[in-house]
Amino acid sequence: MAGGIYAWIRHPQYLALGVTGLGLSILWPRILNAVLWLVMVLIYLFLAKDEERRMLSAYPEAYRAYLERTGRFLPAALERRLTPTTRPGRILGALGFVAVVLAAPFLLRAYAVRHLTLWTGGPDGAALAILPEDHFMMEHRLADVLALEPIRTRMQPGRHYLIYFLPRAYIMQGMIADTGGDWKLFEQHRTFGMILDWVFNPFWHLRGGHHGMHAMHAGMAMPGGSGPGEAMTRRLIFIAIEGVPVTDPSDLFAINAVRVPAFLADVDVHNLKLLEIKDLTPGSGWGTVPTPVF
Repeated sequence: MAGGIYAWIRHPQYLALGVTGLGLSILWPRILNAVLWLVMVLIYLFLAKDEERRMLSAYPEAYRAYLERTGRFLPAALERRLTPTTRPGRILGALGFVAVVLAAPFLLRAYAVRHLTLWTGGPDGAALAILPEDHFMMEHRLADVLALEPIRTRMQPGRHYLIYFLPRAYIMQGMIADTGGDWKLFEQHRTFGMILDWVFNPFWHLRGGHHGMHAMHAGMAMPGGSGPGEAMTRRLIFIAIEGVPVTDPSDLFAINAVRVPAFLADVDVHNLKLLEIKDLTPGSGWGTVPTPVF
């Protein structure tokens, strides 16, 4: 199989690594990932050219014939069609490639923001559901939840909020705001059982807590209780948005916005019962880095 691939492409291993890196960048479209991917591609290009130079020096006739019938990263016919023949053309092509790669994260981010599970029924911001299936619950009950006096009095008039609407034991909440040591993953003990849970159940934690992975096997209670009302209990994390004018819900996710954790509220959404409310410190699980981060 390898011989067949090398009969068409001189560096299939670099091509495969580049495609893998591209996939990871699409999975998490951040400008930093795009820049790192460009650096990786540039390094692989230099390595490929260096290998070809050394092979030409060692096997001039045989390797030159190999160069003529194969492409560096794509089959020869396709690569020659896509590669400009003049120096200005190659420069413009390289600049265009860089521009597309750097623009892609912003386009993907804008697309993602426009397709989030958002509730926009409040005048002072919007709520983001971590679980898409919570959209129905937000649409029918969130306005009443925000009208609860302890919550309403904490929301400052004229200030805009992004409200994360999530299960009380959502494992990643420590990256949204400092909601306590239980949700700072870097402070938890790393056990072999926890690692196995993450390997074999990589998405389970999105709907529960890291304690819950062990509780599921050991029969222990979930954090915050496991009674019948827990399925309707949600934690609302209120993040104040500063530094940008907010005229559209997408402005809450602006790259240059300052996001300040304000307070959290645990609510039995079905019964409109406030279980807990407390102020939050300014820092997030990533220190002073605002979340989401771009």
